[in-house]
Amino acid sequence: MIGEPEIDGDWHTASGAEGVAEALPGEPGRERVRGVARRPWLWALGGVVAASAVWAGTLVVQDRFPDLPRLDYVHSPDLCKEFELKTVGQAAGREFEGRQSGEGVYLAQDWSYCTVSTPYQEGTVMYGAQLLVELHKKQDPAGEFATGPGTDPATRLDTGERYEVVGLGERAVLDPYYANGGARLMVLDGGAVFTLTVQWFRLNDDKAAGVDGSAMQAAMVEDMRTLMAKLKR
Repeated sequence: MIGEPEIDGDWHTASGAEGVAEALPGEPGRERVRGVARRPWLWALGGVVAASAVWAGTLVVQDRFPDLPRLDYVHSPDLCKEFELKTVGQAAGREFEGRQSGEGVYLAQDWSYCTVSTPYQEGTVMYGAQLLVELHKKQDPAGEFATGPGTDPATRLDTGERYEVVGLGERAVLDPYYANGGARLMVLDGGAVFTLTVQWFRLNDDKAAGVDGSAMQAAMVEDMRTLMAKLKR
């Protein structure tokens, strides 16, 4: 399920090209040889050989994994640094704090998340938000996109009120909560899946009267657009 980070294998290691670049200086008879003039054509030949090796390695990878999903976004180990929620904060009329983040880097998928909330104030609506970014490196997530319960199994999404968001990634959908207590925005773009959830409530009042759900949903779309532009390669 897309909403749950995949754990598949060991931590990633440096790519083949980087490994070649790091190994060359330490090899005997190469750059560390002093006092011996090297012929210019040897430098050129070395460059051709290295480029050919990298290209051959790329072809092998493409041949073994022809259907790898496209990834146009970078992994952020501290997503809270990218997650500003400016427009959502304006719609809420509150500042978010209490930021907590986490991340994982695996063979099948990289993921990171950030959660924020507004401080408690007597008689005011409280807000909480969570952002999850998943970068699928082996399997195309399109088949399972927006089919799960979200990042919080306790939430009740009103999928009957779902609507498509145009102009955001390859596909984007927004699902409001029942009783207008929040919303979830999910965006698919290649192998990347972005999930933004915003909840609002007032103590002893599940409906959180006074919150403009439509304005909050529009604010979520704008903040998601800003975040995706930041993480774009």
